[in-house]
Amino acid sequence: MNAGRLTTPPPVSLVYAGVSNGWAQWIAWVLGQEDCPVTRLRWSPLSPLPGMAALEDFFARPGRVLLVLDDWYLRFDTGRNQQWAQVLRQVMPRLHDRVGAVTVTTRALPEEAVSLGAVTLRGIGPEEARRRVLAEVGLRPRTPYTRQGEGPRYPEDPPDVTNNPRRNPRFTGREVLLNDVHDTLNAGPGRRVLLHGPPGVGKSQAAGEYARRFASEYDLIWWVPAATKAAAREGFAALAREVGLSEGDQLTGQIEAVQDALKKDGKGRWLVIFDGAEDIDGIAPLLPEGRGQVLLTAQNTEWSRHGARLRELPPFDRDESVAFACRRAPRMTEAQAGELAAALGDLPLVIDQSAAWIDAHPAADIPRYLTSIRAGEPAGPGPKTPVAAPPAHRQVWARTLGSLAARSPAVHELLLLLTFFSPDMLPVPLLRAARPSDLPTHLAGSVGEPGTWDATLLTISELTSMRVEFATESRQDTTSIVSLRMHRSFRRFIRASLTPGTEREYAATAARVLVASDPGEPGAPRNWHRYAEILPHLEPSGALDSDDGDVRQLLLNCIDYLRVRGEYQDGWDLARRVLDRWRDTSAPTDSRVLAAAHQEARMLRGLGRYEEAEKADRGILGLLGETGVDSGLELLRAKDGLGATLMARGRYDEARALYEEAAQNATDWLGDRYVPQTLQFRTNLALALGLQGHYTESCTLHREVYDRRVGLLGARARRTLQSGYYTARMLRLLGRLPEARSLQAYNVHLLRRTLDEAHRQTLLAEHNLALCLRRDAEFEEARAIMRDARKRLIVLSGADHPDVLMVNLDYAMLLRVLGERTKARGLAESTARAYAARLGELHPYAIGARNNLALLMLDDGETEAASHLADESMRQLEAAIGRGHVWSLGCAMNCAAALAAVGDVEGAERLGRDALGRAIPAMGADHVLSANLRAGLALDLRTLGRAEEAAALERVALMTLSASHGPDHDQTRYMRSRARPYWDFEPQPI
Repeated sequence: MNAGRLTTPPPVSLVYAGVSNGWAQWIAWVLGQEDCPVTRLRWSPLSPLPGMAALEDFFARPGRVLLVLDDWYLRFDTGRNQQWAQVLRQVMPRLHDRVGAVTVTTRALPEEAVSLGAVTLRGIGPEEARRRVLAEVGLRPRTPYTRQGEGPRYPEDPPDVTNNPRRNPRFTGREVLLNDVHDTLNAGPGRRVLLHGPPGVGKSQAAGEYARRFASEYDLIWWVPAATKAAAREGFAALAREVGLSEGDQLTGQIEAVQDALKKDGKGRWLVIFDGAEDIDGIAPLLPEGRGQVLLTAQNTEWSRHGARLRELPPFDRDESVAFACRRAPRMTEAQAGELAAALGDLPLVIDQSAAWIDAHPAADIPRYLTSIRAGEPAGPGPKTPVAAPPAHRQVWARTLGSLAARSPAVHELLLLLTFFSPDMLPVPLLRAARPSDLPTHLAGSVGEPGTWDATLLTISELTSMRVEFATESRQDTTSIVSLRMHRSFRRFIRASLTPGTEREYAATAARVLVASDPGEPGAPRNWHRYAEILPHLEPSGALDSDDGDVRQLLLNCIDYLRVRGEYQDGWDLARRVLDRWRDTSAPTDSRVLAAAHQEARMLRGLGRYEEAEKADRGILGLLGETGVDSGLELLRAKDGLGATLMARGRYDEARALYEEAAQNATDWLGDRYVPQTLQFRTNLALALGLQGHYTESCTLHREVYDRRVGLLGARARRTLQSGYYTARMLRLLGRLPEARSLQAYNVHLLRRTLDEAHRQTLLAEHNLALCLRRDAEFEEARAIMRDARKRLIVLSGADHPDVLMVNLDYAMLLRVLGERTKARGLAESTARAYAARLGELHPYAIGARNNLALLMLDDGETEAASHLADESMRQLEAAIGRGHVWSLGCAMNCAAALAAVGDVEGAERLGRDALGRAIPAMGADHVLSANLRAGLALDLRTLGRAEEAAALERVALMTLSASHGPDHDQTRYMRSRARPYWDFEPQPI
């Protein structure tokens, strides 16, 4: 045949085992591209052997038969496989002209398969592989190879993004189940399936085999270790970093970025696997929506409430058990393997471990071993406490441990040590990096020798059925083991067999390993991966119960890592557990106990549980008072923490008083007024003043701190840049726009060069710059900057973070100015709801957001509803922060506008005059708010026929605004046009 053939290619029957599904899909597609009819016939290696006549009838069907040979096909050394070998010897020679074969294994072909003339498809690339496939059925390619449209990927070309564990070459059976899972997941977009079953049945192995078997159908496969909520969040967020979605500081933002990207992916060629997902409440929020697929493994079947189809994974069928045991221990007969499976209940885990023991002891008497297993005879010292496992299982485990202890003390010691870490991801890199002095004598030498170390781990893996993963170290260009996974039931058995003294010894060793791996800077992004590695091991290592100072510092660093990453719930849980233990063994004013207590309060603030945070902060202050601590940094930190909580709760007067006291205490106690600690307390005081509406005093203090920090720390220090941002913000709120814009633009320039364009501080500074531009009527540039900053903040922190809500509200009001009223109102409404949910309905920020919403309702002609909301929010804000606060005055201006809109001009005039009388002493007669209140009052007076008084007020207002902004500034022209003035509530960072 040639490229110009006119004849129809013959039909092809493609015969393959399920393990070669990826190859079968690709081969069928290759043949289909040449218009060759293909019938795919999946064959199970464990299926009953058909009669010779039936086989000859099958091979006599029209067209050609193409066999895909894999590792299962090529095992012809035992039992049923020998029968298949006999088939090849008798049938294939007579049909070689109608039967072709390709091999997709790296093993050499056995003698029985040589007669097939199979050609390999491995390691030759897709173009040559295609040519060989077509040649086996008598065809030649008509066009160059290209993967068109949605065709399957070449099997040796992995998905674009994947972290799937390596293949288990001993995986056996589960054909029907895996095919059922595949059919269920592909029955429609966005399907979820739960693989459930008892411990030890191989749920993780089945999920991994599914991902590898059908990998050609996906462009992304992501494996999430989900034994704990924290591990699942870290593992899922890692996908954001893998695909370049985010380098933000908080996991919530990264998780939401991944979920958003997967939801928007139109192809849906993605698979996310959550392995060991027992904590439904903690892990369910991670499940992505969209057209792709989610596979879960767990014992908990309540996942059905979240749309997961349940597929039970039972113990092996007996044929599967026999096949698996014979592959694991080749010297076993099928009859012996059947006896073993019966004694062990066909549970894959213990079949694997017992067959491994047999394989490792070639001189062992198998019948005698089987007899002892059936009898459940003890094979060595058993556990000191009962373990819920059948006697035969316990006997297998005891025999394995006893053999290791006798033959390989170093391997046995390492196995015992590994039980003091999380079994789901044993910290091999941390152990390799441990100091020899921190390890037992037998292990100290092994760690320093990579070859010996890996050999030890491989021995453990082989004898105990632990899965291993390898990675290549770029610096040394060597491949070594990076992770192990131990089954939980086996781990419980080992731990139960240890004496209290042995437990204490190994727990102390595990804690020292973790301490040695602590990088010591939880706030530095370069260290986050290491802290994520350490966290799962704190509990099993016994670190929480340790009195060692270094271990306690490690725990504090881990808590701080969780705070920096925005994992406030997990951070609070850990701080709470630490405090419960430490307070039993240490003085209440111990520095580390106090540090943990401060962190507990900070986590409560991060969770929005401000009432509890205040109680915790006041508890620390009360404790210090009761123990006679009346000075020093601990007392200052306590006041600082309580002040932050009070500001977050909107109690600005109390916060200011506390910060004034703390700032004065710092000056008195620390000596030099401008040491860095003192400057931070003064910064907090300036923030409280700003939240009180005392913009002039706040600006003066921020400027003072800024100048001092420039001299003390340098212009590019992070704290210095922070002070520059605070100063620029206050200048803008004071209406000193040229100064504010100039300083903020310079500040943004330095932040981008010094920190990063995506750093939170940079984005908040850009937000303030956009507000400066908006006030200067450069609306489109303001929109571009604020829109970008908002998107980046959402990725950094999540959609409900206070910084995001702040920018949302300002962006909504900018959209209003730009005439995009529908978008503006939708964003303002959602932000008002979010503030109320996070801070409470009567928090100043929630109230101010509703006042902004009243303006948008006025724009839409909903005058009665807008007037009611404006009046209600004004009264609520006055009750919360006082009638003299600038925010209350701004709300009053908007309320007057609403009254005028519903025809109550006299009411509007009274309210406007009263607000102006309050604004002048609070803000000054020349402040832009005072000028706008005059202009609004003038409009109402003119409507009431009091033109002379109106003209006088308008003249003063225009003179004021012209002097501060210029006669041709957009705000001055707006006032001159006699349009109704308005005020936007602008929240500040908390």
